[in-house]
Amino acid sequence: MEIRNPSPGLYNEDLAPARERNWGAFSIFNVWTSDVHSLWGYYLAASLFLLCGSFINFVLAIGLSSLVIFALMNLIGFAGEKTGVPYPVLARASFGVWGANLAALVRAVVACFWYGAQTAAASGAIVALLIRSDSLMQFHKGTHFLGHSGLEVICYVIIWALQLLIIQKGMETVRRFQDWAGPAVWVAMLILAIGLCIKAGGFSFSHGIPMNVLLEKTRDAGINGEPGSFWALMAVGATWITYFAALYLNFCDFSRYAKNRSAVKKGNLWGLPVNLIAFSLVAGVTTIAAFKVYGEALLHPEQISAKFENWVLALIAALTFAVATLGINVVANFVSASFDISNVFPKRISFKVGGYIAAAIALVLYPFAPWEGGAARFVNAIGATMGPLLGIILADYYLLAKGNINVAALYQEHGEYRYEGGWNVNAVAAAVIGSVFSTFLPNFSNLLPAWWNTYGWFFGVVIGGGLYMIMTTLRPRNVAAATRT
Repeated sequence: MEIRNPSPGLYNEDLAPARERNWGAFSIFNVWTSDVHSLWGYYLAASLFLLCGSFINFVLAIGLSSLVIFALMNLIGFAGEKTGVPYPVLARASFGVWGANLAALVRAVVACFWYGAQTAAASGAIVALLIRSDSLMQFHKGTHFLGHSGLEVICYVIIWALQLLIIQKGMETVRRFQDWAGPAVWVAMLILAIGLCIKAGGFSFSHGIPMNVLLEKTRDAGINGEPGSFWALMAVGATWITYFAALYLNFCDFSRYAKNRSAVKKGNLWGLPVNLIAFSLVAGVTTIAAFKVYGEALLHPEQISAKFENWVLALIAALTFAVATLGINVVANFVSASFDISNVFPKRISFKVGGYIAAAIALVLYPFAPWEGGAARFVNAIGATMGPLLGIILADYYLLAKGNINVAALYQEHGEYRYEGGWNVNAVAAAVIGSVFSTFLPNFSNLLPAWWNTYGWFFGVVIGGGLYMIMTTLRPRNVAAATRT
């Protein structure tokens, strides 16, 4: 769709509706292989496996929650495919042409945190390989600055810089990178699992991990109940769903390039429930085998590869895990932050510059390492911030607009989505109130029960979306008559 006479403060070529839509189901599928097949994805899956207490519980909890993820991604994915616009532009329909900047910046900040977390995970895999050398181990232990060892800082900066190269030529380069990286990681994961099973004397669904070890490894998860209990399984499902909170918002950044709705649906089907369950099972099998071989519950794959006697195999594993994590960073964090930051000042900030700004913020965050600690706790705390935004956007698009919005007006300062001075007060108020209950009270006060934080994203979606519908009923918006698409 060609946008005629757009307002300069709302338009640049990167934010315009996608002109080339050549992403098939395989490219959409590989969005998810790039997103899931990372060190953080493995770490979370292995952590949740321990919380489940058994393989049957694990398959049940991960399987059902993966279906919820599939349904939610279809909702936002179909909106992207139909309109051809990225997340911050789609948000203009519900938050207003200027109010969307608030929704975009929240997502951008989250992307910066995840960008740093994933970069740290990738550099950690390289560090685990390098300290096999006695001299580098000595350097690792003896040199420290910025709260980390000198070797960790060097590896972080190198991995951080490599990611910038991938994005140089735009979204088509991203697609080609993920089409290669996703399947490569699957091969490495299977080799790791098969090799460990052979060492362990065979394949087993029975983990045999003592309860005291399970309790020790899961004590920082912020989840009530012993591993395998009903509440532990509920928390596993909730955490797995919340892990994808960021991409529920900006999956349209990718689905906008899809050939048609069928490509989105098929890519999501194979990339989400099928791929998620398979990847999680491999993580679980690997965790069991590693415990039998090494007598430890190793939740990080680089911890396992570091124990390999063969240096070449350890090198291949470390590089593959690093590439996998670069994949998710580019897909889930760099792309989103690029569009989100560009949306604020489209005349001055392009897609690439927006990504560079996000990368710089992640570099500044590194000394503080807010991502260090329990996987489940970090995922839930970060994910909760985005619940209200998703609830409002979905309520507006599907319940109020009935899936039809005026795409041209999304680029007009004085068009249909100007609302009140460019802000939809209903959406902003609902988002703020929803955030109070999803993020601020559970994370910065003792007013709510400890378990609330595990379900913060869900409360955010329901409260944000519900309040938006109520407020829109009480304060109807004045929508100008216009051609919709």
